[in-house]
Amino acid sequence: MPAPTLRTPRLLLRGWRDEDLAPFAALNADPAVMEHFPAVLGRAESDALAARIAAQFDARGFGLWAVEAPGVAPFLGFVGLAVPRFTAPFTPCVEIGWRLARDFWGRGYALEAAQAAFDFAWGPADLAALVSFTAPANRRSVALMERLGMRRDPAEDFDHPLLAEGHRLRRHVLYRIARPAPPA
Repeated sequence: MPAPTLRTPRLLLRGWRDEDLAPFAALNADPAVMEHFPAVLGRAESDALAARIAAQFDARGFGLWAVEAPGVAPFLGFVGLAVPRFTAPFTPCVEIGWRLARDFWGRGYALEAAQAAFDFAWGPADLAALVSFTAPANRRSVALMERLGMRRDPAEDFDHPLLAEGHRLRRHVLYRIARPAPPA
């Protein structure tokens, strides 16, 4: 199933294209973008990640959309829905996540795109809840989770099982949000 296209006032959330691979590799190689990940990615690793992301739409009907700002930039990064590839006390679940090139930070693009992903999650995907998680030092993502109305219970914070004991990023905060109740 191809990725459904989502539109917001400024953005297009769409399926991935071959021409997204070079800018995606550039953002994955940027130390500022990848500060709260274990390492920057080389081109082959980035291309493999893009292929895994694109395949999720076929497998699940949702995934991490490529984000475009028509008239501004053909590729900003990704925002969307993913199933974590590890086991933790809160899995199985669906995560909402994002990664944008540094040039597009601070413009409200991640918030706008995440709200479109929420609409898809609560509508066509018919999901009951979403989570998001990051290292506590990732203040930008934590602030976005909070602006989106997600809530943290510190008792649910966890050590990321794919990171070694003692790794500077191992501890993660977990945020949740449930599908809103329909209006009365």
